[in-house]
Amino acid sequence: MGEKKFNKIDCKELRLGMRFSAPVFFDDGENMFLGEEKAIKNYHIDAIQRWNIEYLLTYGHLVNDGKNQETPESLYMLEDLEEVEEL
Repeated sequence: MGEKKFNKIDCKELRLGMRFSAPVFFDDGENMFLGEEKAIKNYHIDAIQRWNIEYLLTYGHLVNDGKNQETPESLYMLEDLEEVEEL
C-alpha cells in the first residue's frame, strides 16, 4: 500500500463550518488538528492564529454538502429561553 499524498490547506482560507472528508493534520503531517467530517469552530481558527500556523494538511477534500455553515453559538442560546407569559 502506498503512502497517502497530503493536500496543503492555507490557513487564511479556513472558514467557520468547513469540514473535510479526512482528518486534518498540523504541518508536521503527524499530529491531528481536526477529525474527519468535523466542522471548524471559532476556537480552531483562534488557535491557528495564536500559534501562527500557516498551513494544515489533509489527504481528503473539502466537504460541500450544504452543512458547512453552522449556526452561531449565540443563536443556540435562544433555544434554552423559557416562554414569558403576557401580563
